[in-house]
Amino acid sequence: MAEMKRFVRAAAAQIAPDLDSADGTLARVLEAIRDAARQGVQLIVFPETFVPYYPYFSFIQPPVLQGPAHLLLMERAPTVPGPLTDAVAAAAREAGMVVVLGLNERDHGSLYNTQLIFDADGQLLLKRRKITPTYHERMVWGQGDGSGLTAVDTRVGRVGALACWEHYNPLARYALMAEHEEIHCAQFPGSLVGPIFAEQMGVTIRHHALESGCFVVNATGWLHEAQIRAITPDEKLQGALRGGCHTAIVSPEGKYLAEPLTEGEGLVIADLDMALISKRKRMMDSVGHYARPELLSLAIRREATATTRAWGDAAPASPAAASSPATEPSVDPLRRAA
Repeated sequence: MAEMKRFVRAAAAQIAPDLDSADGTLARVLEAIRDAARQGVQLIVFPETFVPYYPYFSFIQPPVLQGPAHLLLMERAPTVPGPLTDAVAAAAREAGMVVVLGLNERDHGSLYNTQLIFDADGQLLLKRRKITPTYHERMVWGQGDGSGLTAVDTRVGRVGALACWEHYNPLARYALMAEHEEIHCAQFPGSLVGPIFAEQMGVTIRHHALESGCFVVNATGWLHEAQIRAITPDEKLQGALRGGCHTAIVSPEGKYLAEPLTEGEGLVIADLDMALISKRKRMMDSVGHYARPELLSLAIRREATATTRAWGDAAPASPAAASSPATEPSVDPLRRAA
């Protein structure tokens, strides 16, 4: 008997944060979930560090002047778990929707670029942190670890996520390919650098879809002109905060399933025909019949990092990867033989 077709309706959100209030941005998240639910959406992806907002100030201010803006971001940043995650979990549960949210996570005296995946029943399945903040971001966020380089089983399928230029780390992407992600959720800040950033983003997400044989749902942020002027009154610097938006959904064959959104706010919505994954991988499976593990393989250190450990204790389990089985780092077979 032929296998029944399975479709997933996905949405990528391109919306502006509230630069004055974390609660205001959260309200925008909850409203977008309700709006998407009315349109039958089963999976929604929000932009990179959307709550309370991406640190746009760090792109245009020298580090010596960033102190006040950085402290304000720390003050507004949520903890995980906390009231914010409770509210998003409740909204996901009410809508029966998988939610992928980017936020600035405060962990005591540090901030992290964090991605959360909530299942349709509201359960927080994954908390991962961007492994290497990019360029100016290194003055704002700490580094993540390998515990979040995994895909998780959700109501819509096997879902993985990376943030922004993590997509230029081929080994990070391969780690998720090896986890057999079916839907890859990408997040970018938007409103940076201009059209060239948007063009590069389009190339990047389409390449990952083709190489991984999965769907890519990519969300980028948006800033209104008044918000750009609020971030900086310098007209020369304001140009660096425009453009760079390319919210889109791509099939495993590298095709756009809806017109990408490059200006303004809105939801990009498409129906994902999950049969296209097998259609693509039948010809090219990067982690299966097209791989050559005896020649090329990836070693991943999956345990969470910690600043302290009691002598003799095993490495602490990662709250972010509680739903994933622990795996030992790969060992080079030639080194083992030696």
